[in-house]
Amino acid sequence: MKRTVMILVLVLAATAAYGAEEMGKLDFLIGEGKGDAWIQMGPGKRENVIQTETVTRKAGGKVLLVEGLGRKKLEDGKAGDVVHDAIAFISWDKARNTYRFNAHVAQQESVDTTLDMTAPNTLVWGFDTPQGKVRYTIRLTEKGEWNEIGEFSRDGANWMKFFEMTLTKK
Repeated sequence: MKRTVMILVLVLAATAAYGAEEMGKLDFLIGEGKGDAWIQMGPGKRENVIQTETVTRKAGGKVLLVEGLGRKKLEDGKAGDVVHDAIAFISWDKARNTYRFNAHVAQQESVDTTLDMTAPNTLVWGFDTPQGKVRYTIRLTEKGEWNEIGEFSRDGANWMKFFEMTLTKK
């Protein structure tokens, strides 16, 4: 009986360590970033935004909490009305061997999807809509900035950029 309990404890410890290792790969997101963004929905004019993203570890490091706030950039460069208000949770799903990304946005529907690390310091996540597919690519630039691009595709093959932000950590 002691042997069975000891084996179970070792397996659980190894599993927890693996999850912590996977979450550690996302450390480049941790902190508060601020910068400029733009968004263009359809044929309309681009809207310039002052964006902040704050990423913190929660639940003993098992979850990253991502809080995003975007305000319309006024002619004088100051921040105006809120145009983006979001919160997301990123965690490691050991059963599926992938990151889970659960986002809630004030201006649209919630999203529960996966987040793929396609290269070191590069993440891709997306979802389907009735009109087509949406994907976001987050990269850490050589300058240490958070660069994120949003793209839309009707067919999953041809992509059109509709969003970009570049944030500098404080």
